[in-house]
Amino acid sequence: MTPLALAPPTAEPVTLTEARQFLRLDLNDEDDLLATLITAARLMIEAAAGRCLIEQPWRIVLDRWPGNGEIRLPLSPIARIEAARVYDVLGAPQPVAAAALTLDRSADPPLVRVTGELPEIGRNHGAIEIDIVAGYGATAAAVPAPLRQAVLILAARWFEERGDVASRDARALPSAVAALVAPFRRGRL
Repeated sequence: MTPLALAPPTAEPVTLTEARQFLRLDLNDEDDLLATLITAARLMIEAAAGRCLIEQPWRIVLDRWPGNGEIRLPLSPIARIEAARVYDVLGAPQPVAAAALTLDRSADPPLVRVTGELPEIGRNHGAIEIDIVAGYGATAAAVPAPLRQAVLILAARWFEERGDVASRDARALPSAVAALVAPFRRGRL
């Protein structure tokens, strides 16, 4: 299974205005840097939590359908399945009916269950594509407050302590940020 990001989120969980207020910045001459740090902090928090914060489109690519009829998705939370297709023997995409796949959002990790008829697979690799939308919601308001705060603190830390602090944080999140992310981490067995 290969997850492919199709596009970045249309918004960030923290706005430039919120970050400027948090940092007590009156001028906007460093907005480009601050916007980059907010994006980088979101990516770091998403990786640490194992969750997408703002809705973003992804494609899940599979070679074949699982024998048990359940696909455990590597992303969480999942808002919806947008489309699915199977490539036939000629390499043409054949749509999968919406009723053939059911999303179980309550499972962690989320599951897609095969619940109907599926088109015939025609190639050995990358035969199945499922387009999904992952994230808490389309706006920052949908993101849990502790995760938004973690993004804000991390971006502010990188802004204030420019230099090699980002490389130190890549090895281990600062303890205050890690504590905010901890309740949202996906467990692994």
